[in-house]
Amino acid sequence: MHARVDAGAVAHNLATLRGLTRSDGPAPRIWATVKADAYGHGVARVLPGLADADGLAVAQLADAHACREAGWNGPILVYGGLLDADDISLISMPGLHLVISHPAQLDWLASADATLPALSIWLRYAGDLGMNGFDALSYLDAYRRGVALMDSGRVVTVGHFQHYGQGECRASVARADADLDALISGLPGPRSAGNSASLLHSLVDAPAAGAATARSRADWVRPGLALYGASPLPGLDGAALGLRPAMSLHSRLISVRTVAAGERLGYGGAFVAPRAMRVGLVGCGYGDGYPRLAPAGTPVSVGGVLVDTLGIVTMDSLLVDLTHAPAADIGTGVTLWGSEELPVEVVARHAGTIAAALLTSLTGRVAFINAF
Repeated sequence: MHARVDAGAVAHNLATLRGLTRSDGPAPRIWATVKADAYGHGVARVLPGLADADGLAVAQLADAHACREAGWNGPILVYGGLLDADDISLISMPGLHLVISHPAQLDWLASADATLPALSIWLRYAGDLGMNGFDALSYLDAYRRGVALMDSGRVVTVGHFQHYGQGECRASVARADADLDALISGLPGPRSAGNSASLLHSLVDAPAAGAATARSRADWVRPGLALYGASPLPGLDGAALGLRPAMSLHSRLISVRTVAAGERLGYGGAFVAPRAMRVGLVGCGYGDGYPRLAPAGTPVSVGGVLVDTLGIVTMDSLLVDLTHAPAADIGTGVTLWGSEELPVEVVARHAGTIAAALLTSLTGRVAFINAF
């Protein structure tokens, strides 16, 4: 059981996304989002593919230190900012950018040692997401306090940060942008907005491949899922958008047998053979991170042939119908997701979840192999 991670695919996807941001004016810079250990791919494994990124974006300060240890020397944006006052002690490296979401974080910075390394802050506007950040009334006071920190030398930049509540909806993104435009009118500072979905809208609208550009008001954009080759847009797979999957999940058949019509298989006899048929057992289950709730009929690729799962996914294995794969036998390779014929988005739709949930779900039982 193993997953293959292709840093070359990450580099291709980064270049594709950067191409979407080109315009007549200055193109926005790119924070490459590597939270959740690079969406389950492993920061160290994908870092060679992110060499052309302008910065990395992580969830917490501890993740920023992991990026430095992996060899990244550029800027790092920390979405979570400071979790508590003790996190001040983790600000021990230059090039950090902290997202500030509530007044207490400004209090902690104001009381911090003035000898901290150069630090930039980004004020999070709650906007249409509404889960975190400053509302319109408190944002202006937070900005005033941020400028005071800059004047005191504790921070070097105060920026404006926005996270879309419905990045997949073009009209919602436009409303959110206009809302922030009105709020920060006349307030200096760089702006960060734009996730994978909002950047990829232009590809859907493009009359011809390569003709699309994403019009962003931002100085920095923050793609995540698309860097790893998966699409955040409903009903579209990454390949349709010119992206390449950076992860594929593999196992093999560990048993093959012919069962009689009416024979019951699996826990609770969940599958009843409608006819005499060949079935295979794949060495992969929810203990490896495959979705337990994936229903019968979820496709897997056996020796390059798409077949359906049968019955219930168990901790260590799952059953497949080998009717259309007559050459399959014990040891035949199986791809669970990430091949040309089986994008991770397809498996996610069958399982009632999203691609990001699958990519970040793999457990320690799965070995990772670098594929360049």
